[in-house]
Amino acid sequence: MADAAYAVLSRGTDYTGNFLVDEDVLKEQGVRHFEQYAVQPGHPLLPDFFLDDAPEMLVEKMEQHGATPAFRPPTSSTVPPSGGPIENTFDAIKAVINEDVVKMTQGIYQFDLSGENAGVWFLDLKSGAGGAGQGQPPVKADVVMTMDSADFNKMFAGQLKPTLAFMGGKLRIKGDMALALKLEQLMSRMNKAKL
Repeated sequence: MADAAYAVLSRGTDYTGNFLVDEDVLKEQGVRHFEQYAVQPGHPLLPDFFLDDAPEMLVEKMEQHGATPAFRPPTSSTVPPSGGPIENTFDAIKAVINEDVVKMTQGIYQFDLSGENAGVWFLDLKSGAGGAGQGQPPVKADVVMTMDSADFNKMFAGQLKPTLAFMGGKLRIKGDMALALKLEQLMSRMNKAKL
């Protein structure tokens, strides 16, 4: 990112208001080999979860390099859940969390929901294979999110961006903001997998 930022900042002051992708900027600068940007020499570059890519393609790319995807696109045999809207959302969350997601996230989230489906729910992405459910988390939450239950469902369904919800006052976050951003990435993956 630093090399791409340097290339952009080296342009004239009239170059503004553009959406840029690091890799594209570096390619414009003549960079053709990106191994130097890998986490470890020989390790494939990780996908950017902020850029759209079909979940099937991400799974395929990850498996080609020996990685175990933390999510899978739903199969056509997926049975729709039968509980209320919040319970259905947490059932879908439970279906995509596993030990790999827990290792990548390392956070416990509490959701204080108001409105028609008010209640307290938790998402444990810190211990074992993770867990989720109604009530207080098993240990103190790293992040507490407060919002209306209808907005919560919209957020996890991809109809409301968490950042916009936060900036618009629909979502209040207390605790570790870095972990809140990790959850946003998980929501994005779930949405791509058709939550």
